[in-house]
Amino acid sequence: MTSEFIRQSQHRRICRLAVMTLAATALAQAAILHPAAAQSGEVNVYSYREAKLLQPLLDAFTQETGIKVNTISAAAGLEQRIAKEGDKSPADLLLTVDVGRIRDAIAAGIAQPIESDILKKTVPPQYQGADNLWYAVSARARVFYVSKDRVKQDAFTYEELADPKWKGKICIRSGQHMYNNALFAAYIAHYGEAQTETWLKGLKANLAQKPSGGDRETARDIAAGKCDLGVANTYYWALMNNSDPERKPWADATRVVLPTFKNGGTHVNVSAVVLAKHAPNKANAVKFMEWLVGEKAQRIYADINNEYPVRPGVEPNTTIAGYGTLKPDTIPLAKIADHAKAASTLVDKVGFDN
Repeated sequence: MTSEFIRQSQHRRICRLAVMTLAATALAQAAILHPAAAQSGEVNVYSYREAKLLQPLLDAFTQETGIKVNTISAAAGLEQRIAKEGDKSPADLLLTVDVGRIRDAIAAGIAQPIESDILKKTVPPQYQGADNLWYAVSARARVFYVSKDRVKQDAFTYEELADPKWKGKICIRSGQHMYNNALFAAYIAHYGEAQTETWLKGLKANLAQKPSGGDRETARDIAAGKCDLGVANTYYWALMNNSDPERKPWADATRVVLPTFKNGGTHVNVSAVVLAKHAPNKANAVKFMEWLVGEKAQRIYADINNEYPVRPGVEPNTTIAGYGTLKPDTIPLAKIADHAKAASTLVDKVGFDN
């Protein structure tokens, strides 16, 4: 082997090393400038959220991280589906819309602890599950819609729903609906089952009609003069007022007030995340959960979904803020969830929906 051949071979190796070093440097710089380029993979979300409410969040997450979000949505049964799929389940996380769904997921044995300092430090303690099994990502309050013309009272309590002065003047959806179930479970957490049963009987006696429809229909019936007061979630009124021309007259005829328990605050429910027991994309799932409590996602929850952010320092939108200052009840949601079954039993016992 001649010295000239050796010299040329060494020169070619040096050139290849130089090209490889330059390429590696360029890729590193691209990753810094464009974070999405540095990410890859997918995350599979089983969701109880309406697709149109969830999509802005999914789009923003994918744009920022490059991680594709696949979703399966349903109104019920997702925790049972995950349990049936077992260790072959593609589910990485379950996105719920109610504390009762969280309870069902834990009871079904489909959850695993979420190891995340970001979630632990960001989400207020009353919106976290025991053993790190769930974290809330947004909140809504169970409030009263009242007639602008016929109701002049400003301060209300939940206990007052059973006051005879409201006889024939209250509208509400089914007592077995999860949003009402959570409110009734919260009443049990405050007063016990016996007092809650008496209260439910008083509330039933004050109903203007059989429980029916949804929260939007509660506003509709108040606007039509069928009742003066209804129980509903905060975001429905904001949606009707801001982006639903057909139903805006229902919002125009009503106003929202924030009731409280006499010995507590306003009942708040949450949308929360649960990490699936056999999540195939666990790292991406945790990344998505952490992103949901970040400032960008929390602003989407506030401005597009009309929900209360759970991240301290992120304010609700102007419509929601216009209801007044929310003072959430301090009883942990995990404790309220413990009373959900008893609340459902009491609804049937008093014939609430009959």
